[in-house]
Amino acid sequence: MSHHHDSTRIDWNEQAQLLEHGAEVQSPLHRQVTDWLRELVPAGGVRRVLDVGSGPGVISGLLAEAFPYAEVVAVDATAPLLERALSRAARNGQADRISIRHAELPDGIEDLGEADLVWASGAVHHLGDQRAATGALARLLRPGGLLALVEGGLPARHLPRDIGIGRPGLESRIGAAVDDWFTRMRAELPGVKDEVEDWRALLAASGLTPSGTRSFLLDIPAPAPTAVREQLVSGFAWQRRMVEDVLSDDDLAVIDRLLDPEDPEGLLRRPDAYLLTARTVFTARKG
Repeated sequence: MSHHHDSTRIDWNEQAQLLEHGAEVQSPLHRQVTDWLRELVPAGGVRRVLDVGSGPGVISGLLAEAFPYAEVVAVDATAPLLERALSRAARNGQADRISIRHAELPDGIEDLGEADLVWASGAVHHLGDQRAATGALARLLRPGGLLALVEGGLPARHLPRDIGIGRPGLESRIGAAVDDWFTRMRAELPGVKDEVEDWRALLAASGLTPSGTRSFLLDIPAPAPTAVREQLVSGFAWQRRMVEDVLSDDDLAVIDRLLDPEDPEGLLRRPDAYLLTARTVFTARKG
């Protein structure tokens, strides 16, 4: 075993490229989500959208496409990610539709102003008191407005159980180690409170009326295209840093081979690499 202790603190700016490319790869999934949201809240009635925890703004752009009459505000605590969001909006001809707001969460939620749609993808689980954060997001909604939380789903899988090198089941062991890392990460958050992650119940406790939960699949079969493979390399490299103090030296050696662009068994070259994942969206409406 390696005895290096990897911090659970995330440098989001350092992960900017991983976040942006990952969101681009998952854009087909998120377009399905925004199509569904348009069924729940009429596009003509949505004038202001908050993308809370927007990162580099990929989904902000998709929300602007889906709700053409709305101002979309990308909200994040990492200024360089917001600069990426602005640059992206300009490149996509959306500079007049997308603005940015630097805000530390959860303290800054209450100052974001009212919105007809509040989107928070993978943001609430980074806040210590998830119940209080959900309640604060709910209070931003105008009457009839919709809160959409993206939490959970199915972890992404990329390789067969037996990849021909190392002990079979590598991705399952990585997944278990990442779960342990996530538990440590949450335990170290400021103001952390234990909470059953029943998101529908948390939305209802915030005074909202649950209005539907759906999971959306992203299935890019093998052999995955180059852009997806490059994203897999970035993702595996990040996970390696997260779990290197937990996995065996043999597993770490296999991961290093997967990351090697010259190794025929590496992610960039092997014919069996794919991407399969699902994201779950919980929605609720303000009466």
